[in-house]
Amino acid sequence: MSSFRRLDVRRGAPVQVTVDGAQVQAHQGETVAAALLAAGVDEFRRTSAGDPRAPLCHMGTCFECVLTVDGAPLTRACLTPVRDGMIVDREVGQP
Repeated sequence: MSSFRRLDVRRGAPVQVTVDGAQVQAHQGETVAAALLAAGVDEFRRTSAGDPRAPLCHMGTCFECVLTVDGAPLTRACLTPVRDGMIVDREVGQP
């Protein structure tokens, strides 16, 4: 007998998000970070030195996941819920 149990997780309705001009399917209730990671996006931004960055803490304290969302720069992807039609652009050159 296993000590683990399967959770009954239900995904929200599908939504379309545009990431750097490409369509990505996400689900209502997901954060932008979760949706992008699920879609295979593993680089969210590049520092001014050109180093790649991606979500680290998933609770809003590290700022490694910042993106431009609907024209608002430095938006924390781990705290921002997706919505249909959202436009996301990865940051380049942020410290």
